[in-house]
Amino acid sequence: MNIQAVVKIKSLPKFSAVGVVVVAVSIALSGCGDNKPHGSKASQSLVSVNGKEITVHQLNEELARANVQASQKDVASKQILNALVERQLLEQAALKTKLDRDPNVMQAIERAKSQIIAQAYLQSKVASIGKPEKAEVDTFYRQNPQLFAERKLVEMEQLLIDSRYINDEFKSVLGSFKSLQEVAIWLDAKGIQYDRGEVARSVAELPPQISERLKDARKGQLFVIGMGPRTMLVLMNSVKDSPVSLVDATQQIEQLLLNKKRKEAGEAELQRLKSEAKIEYLDSSIEQPKAKSKEVVKKNIDDDISRGVSGLK
Repeated sequence: MNIQAVVKIKSLPKFSAVGVVVVAVSIALSGCGDNKPHGSKASQSLVSVNGKEITVHQLNEELARANVQASQKDVASKQILNALVERQLLEQAALKTKLDRDPNVMQAIERAKSQIIAQAYLQSKVASIGKPEKAEVDTFYRQNPQLFAERKLVEMEQLLIDSRYINDEFKSVLGSFKSLQEVAIWLDAKGIQYDRGEVARSVAELPPQISERLKDARKGQLFVIGMGPRTMLVLMNSVKDSPVSLVDATQQIEQLLLNKKRKEAGEAELQRLKSEAKIEYLDSSIEQPKAKSKEVVKKNIDDDISRGVSGLK
């Protein structure tokens, strides 16, 4: 039986040679160290691997990519530095065998290079967008009372199983269950795997198929929600008021609005580039993509905002 965590706990990520190689996208683009004379400043060079140095700048970049918290920096630095040494050893071994000339590797390098350059261009276009004004934050707070001032928190137990097991036998016994524990016992007896946990979510943040069912749900009521390949059995414990003040919500709203502006700017720049470009689909069997409507773009951005608010617990 797997117990799902209710609260996301910030833990120190584990690093391995393979993991760091993958995260770096490509050893050819990782810049694992420039050939520098051993006389370079000790503060810049941390380790020399067969004459090729790993610098403090590389370590700091990896720490930033891993989003390491200040309290974990010392331990993480040792782990990441060791991973950088291992990555350097792997890169050197690969170069000796001319693996960097393998067609698949070369194609992966070109793909990574293209992605990095494209992303850098978009970032350069949105970098100047500043933090939203206080008036914008206040307006967003007032216009979304269900997320903040009138926020309701649902506490419930849930049990997830493969939808294949929602058969006639299961449906016939479902009405006799009075708790998720009874369901779990029955599933254990049948050898059916499941995930079980307790969750607390704002009603506004829940998927529509769940929030609609909760409107008429009573405390202790057990009901089933189909979600494609997975089925959720939910036992509602309580629905209570859980307002979030403007002061507490300000920082997150600022980030949400900033992300929204950046995404809109990115979409606008892509549309501009497409309108000015000559794009020809040479294979007639390929269906040309339709331009996203403003409504679709707005919906995608609004969905991002809804997901972003889920951090307010």
